[in-house]
Amino acid sequence: MNGEKPTPARAGGREWLGLGVLALPTLLLSLDMSVLYLALPHLAADLRPSGGQLLWIMDVYGFMIAGFLITMGTLGDRVGRRRLLMIGAAVFGLASVAAAFAPSSAALIATRALMGVAGATLMPSTLALISNMFTDPRQRAVAIAVWSSCFMGGTAIGPVVGGLLLEWFWWGSVFLLGVPVMVLLLVCAPLLLPEHRAAEPGRLDPVSVALSLAAILPVVYGLKAVAEGGAVLAPLGSVALGLAVGALFVRRQLRLPDPLLDLGLFRRPAFGAALGVMMAGAVTMGGTFLLISQYLQMVAGHSSLVAGMWQVPPALAMIAATMAGAPLAARVGRANVIGGGMLVTASGFALLFLVPVEGGTPLVVAGLLLASVGLGPGAALGTDIVVGSAPRERAGAAASMSETSGEFGVAMGVALLGSLASAVYRAEVTVPRGVPEEAGQTLPAAVAAAGELPAGPAQSLLGPAREAFTSGINLVGVIGCAAMAVFGVAAMVLLRSASPGPPQEREPAEEDAYAPGEETAGGNPAPADESAGADGSVRVSGTENRT
Repeated sequence: MNGEKPTPARAGGREWLGLGVLALPTLLLSLDMSVLYLALPHLAADLRPSGGQLLWIMDVYGFMIAGFLITMGTLGDRVGRRRLLMIGAAVFGLASVAAAFAPSSAALIATRALMGVAGATLMPSTLALISNMFTDPRQRAVAIAVWSSCFMGGTAIGPVVGGLLLEWFWWGSVFLLGVPVMVLLLVCAPLLLPEHRAAEPGRLDPVSVALSLAAILPVVYGLKAVAEGGAVLAPLGSVALGLAVGALFVRRQLRLPDPLLDLGLFRRPAFGAALGVMMAGAVTMGGTFLLISQYLQMVAGHSSLVAGMWQVPPALAMIAATMAGAPLAARVGRANVIGGGMLVTASGFALLFLVPVEGGTPLVVAGLLLASVGLGPGAALGTDIVVGSAPRERAGAAASMSETSGEFGVAMGVALLGSLASAVYRAEVTVPRGVPEEAGQTLPAAVAAAGELPAGPAQSLLGPAREAFTSGINLVGVIGCAAMAVFGVAAMVLLRSASPGPPQEREPAEEDAYAPGEETAGGNPAPADESAGADGSVRVSGTENRT
């Protein structure tokens, strides 16, 4: 070796077309969540879920994704990332059809859980393949920005398409949107995507898989149960159990020769800081999108289509901000762009604190627009920091951790902020006599009950219900403003090490820190990566051998 760092190969036309294929599941997963928010009033009127069931319908999908992402990232390294992507696409499409025709709340929760497991196969595979296909740091940054923008694109077109469907069809039609997308992916993936798998991925540890789920789900259940009211001893015990199992999970990962979660990646401060900042943004925005969608329809009184149209400008602004993030970071540094953006987001949440019961649509949309613009650049830049911190042989592990923080954050936002808003609603709402008890639990239940009452009693129920729900949004605005301000300042400090120079470039020491065969913090050898290129070449640990 002459000591010079080899110049990464630049991606060609096939790789950029392949990026379009990888954008399909990203587009779908965000579209799926945004249309579900719009379908919530229709779904609640038909299936009549309880308050707890309503939250599980919303967030079981995200929690199953978060729980299985790390497992699926490791599995993709074993069976092939393209193969796992296609398997997940097929299962996701079938589960979407089952969800569309779910006859009960319990059945819908079950199908949403299956969609979450299938979704967990998609996201780490897409990010890992991007890392494998785009080895040039600058091209990779652009590819990740495009990938992130497609996620925002699903948020933009989802409300419009979903609103149109809900104007003409039943609520289940929104789930059928995923079927043609997945069919297109299954057709194009073998033609445009190369297969990548690690040469020595190690075995999949079933105990670690079980521990990861046993750590996440009890914590989720406990937090939701506390927010729903009632006895707190059992829910707090559930949270404590989950945390204890989480400690066992971490301890096991440090001792295994082939860990499910590669904790050695956290040796870089910027890696952990980027994950934390991304998760904080996902928590606040995950719960906020849910509440705003309900506000526009059930408080402001807009139809599903009009409510969807109001959410398009913030989504488009987020796409533009995401694409502008990399050029701006090249001038002022990634820490300043990410942290400054979070301060902009804090100002958006401050507007939500001021939202009134009547005439609040412009203020809600303005707050959502500022919040979206502020978090847009950080989504792409943070992902690039996480994925770019790991060598290609660990792309699956880094991608799965990036997606775990995002998906778990969104699901936690729905659970925590949604449950908090529900608690405020239950504390403030006044339900007239003769009205079903469920009306005092959630706003969708109150709207459904009001539809079966005469005009006078209906208004007596809806007035206090809308005021109580708006109070919940105001409280979420205060919490979101404070959280984004704190994390914005923290991002400017903690991500400073990731900022010098153009944001896409890594220092040579970063490449050398995980040389093949070097041991991680837990004493684990880093596996080599074998990547079958589109031209038939096989890359092993950064070298290329023609076959």
